Amino acid sequence: MVLETLGITTCDFQALMELCSTNSIWTIDLAYLLHKFNVGFSFFTITVGANPSYSFETFYKEQLPNDLLRVDTLFKKAREAGINIECRSIGGKDISYLILSGKYIAIALVDQRKLSQPWSENLSVSGFFGSNSCYTGHYVVICGYDTDADEFEIRDPASSRLPQSGCQPKEIHDQTNKLTFRVTVIQARKNARISSKCLEEARKCFGTDEDLLLISLEKCVKQNSPSPQGPQLPSNVNMDL
Repeated sequence: MVLETLGITTCDFQALMELCSTNSIWTIDLAYLLHKFNVGFSFFTITVGANPSYSFETFYKEQLPNDLLRVDTLFKKAREAGINIECRSIGGKDISYLILSGKYIAIALVDQRKLSQPWSENLSVSGFFGSNSCYTGHYVVICGYDTDADEFEIRDPASSRLPQSGCQPKEIHDQTNKLTFRVTVIQARKNARISSKCLEEARKCFGTDEDLLLISLEKCVKQNSPSPQGPQLPSNVNMDL
């Protein structure tokens, strides 16, 4: 969804999976994937590397022993590779400011169970809402914010409303920000609105590390150009832990 929004249409989903070369996807894997396409972004997290304490979580238990070395190595080589990682938290108010600027979208790691129930009923991935209360890691794209309702607009790849005929660009007018910008709409996929509080709870659960990939809509360059730097955050955005 992010690459389509940026106008990058040369790689289908199967090809992206092959580029990741793993079925156990961490945020650092997505960071390297975006970097392959010279997308400008910053990676925010409160934990650099894989946290061994997650081995007690059912969600991580099976893969974590195999992932520890791989994930830690990717983090260690990130700066050399030109990937910008900020070890800090970025709060909901700051995210809303950046989204409303019309210059950014974001990929957020969330605990799927914490998202609002009306939206969760539209999900098709089995096992998300079983009887246990285990953490369930999942990624959503944050693409809008309504100041009056204090709600974020998200797109969820687990939506049961699957596309009927692929992705098509559409002009979306943001009434709040008085901007019109090009985004990609997955046909028949609902854009969910969730409260700011709900998103914060889903992002800040144990296991998420508050991972956020803040993606610039202005920093996508040609493949042969030098790697772009991540988004330059406005000076009035509070980025303290």
